[in-house]
Amino acid sequence: MRAVAVVTAAGSAERFGGKKLLTPIDGEPLLDHTIDALLDGGVAEVIVVVGKDARADLERDVNAMLDPRVRAVENPDPSRGMFSSIQEGVAQAQGDAILVMPGDMPFVSPETVRAIIAASERKPAIVSPRYRGKRGHPVALPASLRDEIRATDPHKTLHDVIHAHPNNRVDVDVDDPGITHDVDRLDDLEMG
Repeated sequence: MRAVAVVTAAGSAERFGGKKLLTPIDGEPLLDHTIDALLDGGVAEVIVVVGKDARADLERDVNAMLDPRVRAVENPDPSRGMFSSIQEGVAQAQGDAILVMPGDMPFVSPETVRAIIAASERKPAIVSPRYRGKRGHPVALPASLRDEIRATDPHKTLHDVIHAHPNNRVDVDVDDPGITHDVDRLDDLEMG
């Protein structure tokens, strides 16, 4: 089974104060941690959806962007919201399972990614990790949803698509608080 990840990285990071994805964590840009977890967890390719303004900085400063398994795709109008970035990435994703993860989730473990891919291999469904009863990321989507995602109004959300398929959901319990820990402000950089 080929798993492809779509990482949304086109937001402006206004709440954070800008350049969030380049903020160092343990000496590496935040986005490196997100991409590395996906690659170490077994995805074949990572599609990073970027805004035109940030593309050069990300490609220059994020080491993982140099990996041949990683490629940038531009969202021509990120102001439409995160779902529009998911649509851009999904349109490019050629895989049996498409894992969607925001770029600002550097604390997800590779073991969680492996568990999500394994569950997708057992059943082509919408697979979410769950920590202490709360769902998080990455969410795996079966390739059969690609056309529906692409055709959905870009002002909707991924949740709207997921909620249309309540009988095709699988939750995987993980011991990984990182699945619900995104970075919106400076104090979110600490995993506590």
